[in-house]
Amino acid sequence: MEIVMSNSMVETASQIERRVMPDKTLGQIVVDNPRVSARNVDVFYGDKHAIDDISLDIGASQVISFIGPSGCGKSTFLRCLNRMNDTIDKCRVEGEINIDGRNIYDPLIDVVSLRARVGMVFQKANPFPKSIFDNIAYGPTIHGLASSKVELEQIVETSLQRAGLWEEVKDRLDQPGTGLSGGQQQRLCIARTIAVSPEVILMDEPCSALDPIATAKVEELIHELREQYTIVIVTHSMQQAARVSDRTAYFHLGKLVEVGDTKQVFTNPKHELTQDYITGRFG
Repeated sequence: MEIVMSNSMVETASQIERRVMPDKTLGQIVVDNPRVSARNVDVFYGDKHAIDDISLDIGASQVISFIGPSGCGKSTFLRCLNRMNDTIDKCRVEGEINIDGRNIYDPLIDVVSLRARVGMVFQKANPFPKSIFDNIAYGPTIHGLASSKVELEQIVETSLQRAGLWEEVKDRLDQPGTGLSGGQQQRLCIARTIAVSPEVILMDEPCSALDPIATAKVEELIHELREQYTIVIVTHSMQQAARVSDRTAYFHLGKLVEVGDTKQVFTNPKHELTQDYITGRFG
């Protein structure tokens, strides 16, 4: 009897959440200078409707945070932006996502080149089983971005400097990247991403496995990179979203409930679901 009541309560809570979902996204989905423009995006995993009709602009040289409960679709939508979902069996993406005015789901798009333009930093640092130098040099080499060894060395040094890692590793570039600390490995992965001169950097909970000191260094790095790159970060930390982002988008049950300036979303949200989530009532 207790189990039946528990299941019934969960189902009722879900029904309540769905009933109060807005008919359309609250806030301003359009920006004046979009680097990324998504319209009517749906994602299906087989029969499961994971993303439901999301439209959103992401501005150039802007940091936007995606927040929401686990399983709400924020990481799925993030992976749409560089077609990482293409690697998942039975995943189907509908709608249109334009970067600099070109639909990235156009069959003529070179996905390898796209992922150089739209780099990704994952939740867990994943350095290649190579030296620190080769971790950074790999991308520029395969994309033909360096015409000489001297030019390649300059790209490596510049990328490590931008990632705030150069002074820590400049005397051991021939050592394995996997030998670095967790926070250093994550900054190495960020350096590897920016080495191929992307336009957009996607970050999927980049600090979730890091200690507070390493997290602070990554957040400082995001502040420095925002002048040159468009950055999209998925985070479960409300404090982190408030610290690093210009805009915040709140996802719930596969829908984009609300988007707006970060200060407005956190101090004066337009929807009760957003309010309940950021105040810790659920999630």
